[in-house]
Amino acid sequence: MGKRGEGWFILQMALFAVIFLAPQATCFGCPAWLRWVGLAILAAGGILGAWGMLALGRNLTPFPRPVAGGELVTHGPYRVVRHPIYAGLIFGTLGWALYRANLLGIGLAVALFIFFDLKSRREERWLREAYPGYEAYQRRVKKLAPWVY
Repeated sequence: MGKRGEGWFILQMALFAVIFLAPQATCFGCPAWLRWVGLAILAAGGILGAWGMLALGRNLTPFPRPVAGGELVTHGPYRVVRHPIYAGLIFGTLGWALYRANLLGIGLAVALFIFFDLKSRREERWLREAYPGYEAYQRRVKKLAPWVY
């Protein structure tokens, strides 16, 4: 998948293309309040992802391998989830699907969760190699869903 994880990035972009180009598969019996819940989840995902990017600062890279000379970031959203950008994208996709009452979109949000879970496993091997304190951080903080997983 490349020395920096370029293959993961390409797969991620392909998955996002599928998500954005997927046809609408409307849930006609879904309650109206579900749209509002979806909108709230979408907003929360956007905030979490943006906050994660800001907290990373110069450590931000599109690839899973940490930047050379970077530092372990454990402040801001990284106090409650190890991968807030991934989590924000997952929640944003799920929220958008719920807002649109799109059953296919919900399935694609699940696929995105599985993808980021797999990608983060590789990334975390590199993070453990780069930062001696990462293993202790892993034991303290959940991976993709704050306080849950």
